Amino acid sequence: MASNKKLLVLPGDGVGPEVMREVGRLVGWLQRRRGVSFDITEELVGGASIDAHGVPIRPQVVQAARDADAVLFGAVGGPQWDHVGFERRPELAILTLRRELGLFANLRPAVVLDPLVDASTLKADVVRGLDIMIVRETVGGIYFGEPRGVETLPDGSRRGVNTEVYTTHEIERVARVAFELARRRNNAVCSVEKSNVMESGLLWREVVTELQRREYPDVKLSHMLADNCAMQLVRNPRQFDVIVTGNLFGDLLSDLASMLTGSLGMLPSATLGAVDAFGRRPALYEPIHGSAPDIAGRGLANPLAQILSFAMLLRYSFELEGEALLIEEACRHVLASGLRTADIMSPGMARVGTSVMGEAVQRELEKLDR
Repeated sequence: MASNKKLLVLPGDGVGPEVMREVGRLVGWLQRRRGVSFDITEELVGGASIDAHGVPIRPQVVQAARDADAVLFGAVGGPQWDHVGFERRPELAILTLRRELGLFANLRPAVVLDPLVDASTLKADVVRGLDIMIVRETVGGIYFGEPRGVETLPDGSRRGVNTEVYTTHEIERVARVAFELARRRNNAVCSVEKSNVMESGLLWREVVTELQRREYPDVKLSHMLADNCAMQLVRNPRQFDVIVTGNLFGDLLSDLASMLTGSLGMLPSATLGAVDAFGRRPALYEPIHGSAPDIAGRGLANPLAQILSFAMLLRYSFELEGEALLIEEACRHVLASGLRTADIMSPGMARVGTSVMGEAVQRELEKLDR
């Protein structure tokens, strides 16, 4: 079906290598049972790279990411690297990859699986069946705009400055990602900004509206102010299909949406760049949980977010929709059987570790593929 997909694997620190090993099981299964093979390169990033090479990511690794069809990332960081200084912190690995690969669109799904509906702090009838995709612009806006900095004023007081800046091009390219995703889902996009008080928000609304009229008239478009969107995500989250927004609001709203599910250890993400002249789109996939240094090396971490990130990789980078659906269905079956890692444990369920959960997903895949 598919072969020779170039995949760069970056396990990172903490629980990253542990949960990435469980993806390795599925890579082997895909090759044996579905004829999908990968050319895999594995490299050090984050604290592991600091220990081995003195830097959080080497230029050779950035180049390997450019050469790959997709990058699968684990997690970076931990207290043992707090002393290295801001300019060499482990998290620079992921920031460098986003910048160097031009990864401008972060896809953050918030999905409530039926077996975990009671894990949310919201009422079950509010979140049951929830399936939202938030598309966040990641290389522009107030986090990158100029001027920025801290200055001392003539009277001796200090002033901090950050600038919210977006261009037509930056808005259009992330909105296109959202519209294309909506066509694969329920065909509705909600564009979020603060056009009532911010000129950049007004431009955002105008550009998205014109793009939809010109290129995506089949997709339903709505607009919402960011503060109202935060309220609506708690009040009635199922009204949304795809939400597209800028860097700052996307940062806040995607974290809010992730907690609607009540299971941070379950949530994957993807960050996409622009399609090049050869039809390739740089992309990086990672779970949204951190390196969890308190449980690293103990076999307790939930591997499902990493596994579901791999499913997103199959879907968006390799167009292997059938295989992605199989993996997602296998995860649902495992949870329905009552298996739980510590982070999603509830009364009456069976508590298991990282490797047992990974083995269970593989067993379910074999059942589903008969």
